[in-house]
Amino acid sequence: MDTKRPSTEEYFMGIARLVKERSTCNRAHVGAIIVKDKRIITTGYNGAPKGMPHCTDAGCNITKMKHPQSDNMEDHCTRTLHAEQNAIIQAAIFGTSINNGVMYCTHSPCFNCAKMIINAGIKEVVFENGYPDKFAEEIFSKCEVKLTKFGK
Repeated sequence: MDTKRPSTEEYFMGIARLVKERSTCNRAHVGAIIVKDKRIITTGYNGAPKGMPHCTDAGCNITKMKHPQSDNMEDHCTRTLHAEQNAIIQAAIFGTSINNGVMYCTHSPCFNCAKMIINAGIKEVVFENGYPDKFAEEIFSKCEVKLTKFGK
């Protein structure tokens, strides 16, 4: 049997891809995991808050919102929490430190998620698909959180 063993990065990104399959948002399926000492600490996907209807059941709640650092108006689903937020929240619920952890995410974080990631003590974010948020990239750089494109 000659199968290629995935690298650690491939393994964790593969799990983040699997986690995104649980997403209940109709617009985007995003998965995130937080790893510490090469162990998975938490997972998260985008979906409605506990007890609220999911987009898959009730439709997305699309609202035009101004980007926090520009005049651009963008469509946002206000029904869902982001995968990154849910992964951080799960750590808090179970009382598990994610300080100095690494987040693997199928999409690069938005500005709001970037702020949460920084304050949670995550030291690196490995993402697969780009999400052009220059403000998130800027604060990651200023706060010394490494942002790594998967596969580069």
